[in-house]
Amino acid sequence: MIRDLKKGNIHLPWDQDKYVYTYRFAAEWHKGKYVPGTDNLPYIMHVSFVSIEVISALQVEPGHDSDFAIQCALLHDVLEDTNVTLDEIKSRFGEKIASGVFALSKNPDLSNSLQMADCLKKIQQQPHEVWMVKLADRITNLQPPPRDWSNVKRIHYQREAMEIYKTLGSASKFLASRLSEKIKTYEQYFISPEGIQHNSII
Repeated sequence: MIRDLKKGNIHLPWDQDKYVYTYRFAAEWHKGKYVPGTDNLPYIMHVSFVSIEVISALQVEPGHDSDFAIQCALLHDVLEDTNVTLDEIKSRFGEKIASGVFALSKNPDLSNSLQMADCLKKIQQQPHEVWMVKLADRITNLQPPPRDWSNVKRIHYQREAMEIYKTLGSASKFLASRLSEKIKTYEQYFISPEGIQHNSII
């Protein structure tokens, strides 16, 4: 945050109009979709949480392209989870953001076991702002898992998070620290041999 003392103005390091424009685009495409494991939490809430993680990191780690990072955060799931095309993203937001969103999107033509490694490889070829979005995404997703997830799936999801941390953590000490803590606390959602979920939310 930059303060112009002579004019009494405060200048944010990102463009609020771009934020609103991008948020509306994402909200329109995610309309009617809900966070997995819930039936009443609009998916745009997940997008909002990811962008807040990125904004928080930008506040304590200046020097990044803030608009680029935030817009990629807001759009990170539109290509993977909706019918929007890459060409439309390019037309509305430009080549750089489209490339970042593409890197953050899993390739549906690959098997599930190969998708994450492929996605991380693509992200590594992008600026660090895109790395930050992926860190923020997994931080946000390490919440209570859907009740129908098996213990094997929960453990696999945590191990995926460890790989994201190992591969991308150097892009942001702030987000890496947040992710590390989330990885540790996610173990509370593992199911005991007796079939009881630790700290289950009723």
